[in-house]
Amino acid sequence: MLDPITELEPRKKDYTIDAVARALALLEALGEHPGQGVSELARTLGLTKSIVFRLLYTLEERGFVSRDEDRTIYSLGYRVGVLGERVGRDGTLMHVAPPMMDTLRDQTGENVNLVVRQGYDSVALATREGYNSIRLYAKPGRKGPLHAGGGSLLMFAFADEELIEEVLSQPLQSYTPYTITDPEKVRQVLGRIRRQGYNVSLNDLDDGAFSIAAPIRDAGGRVIAGLSIAGAMVRFDEERRENYLAAVIKAADAISSKLAFR
Repeated sequence: MLDPITELEPRKKDYTIDAVARALALLEALGEHPGQGVSELARTLGLTKSIVFRLLYTLEERGFVSRDEDRTIYSLGYRVGVLGERVGRDGTLMHVAPPMMDTLRDQTGENVNLVVRQGYDSVALATREGYNSIRLYAKPGRKGPLHAGGGSLLMFAFADEELIEEVLSQPLQSYTPYTITDPEKVRQVLGRIRRQGYNVSLNDLDDGAFSIAAPIRDAGGRVIAGLSIAGAMVRFDEERRENYLAAVIKAADAISSKLAFR
């Protein structure tokens, strides 16, 4: 469930424009659940129907929203696809990473996730569903905590120290009996991830699941995303651990190299 009201709460040095933030929250809501009407969107976003209608009208005029006149429901418009195509054409992460993700999924048969950090959350930017009968599948756009999960902890480890301390100053939610919620122990995990250059998480976000993540870096060497292999612990043995770790590091390094070259 989206929580745009929280996103719109004032913060220190808040330079956001409320109307823009609301429009983006509306697009995200339609991306997650297409075919919503004004009333449903108003409830989802916590806004009045009048504001939602005006946002929809403006976005429809620009082609970012499409309206089904028979049922008076809305979905994302063609302009969203145009922008996405331009992002790929310009050689950014979302153009370079998908072929590598396909190869990694085919090599391992497991789920493959491309994770970025957005503020105080991790976000699945793209996913590839594994071939095994027991699947753990994160949809694109799914948000998660920074202190649990393979790709999430990896991104947390390479975040600014100020953000790390801010997150660890708040109570940390436990998702399984194996989630680390002690701030000092989390700091130790983050230090280990930075030293070894990858992360292996077991059972900490989803009980019975593993995730192995490696960093993707831009041309300046900054970690901008995490590439992870995730699956069920029943398939996870020492041989797979070593093979998966080598495969995900190789794929992440290849993506980084392509980004640096471009």
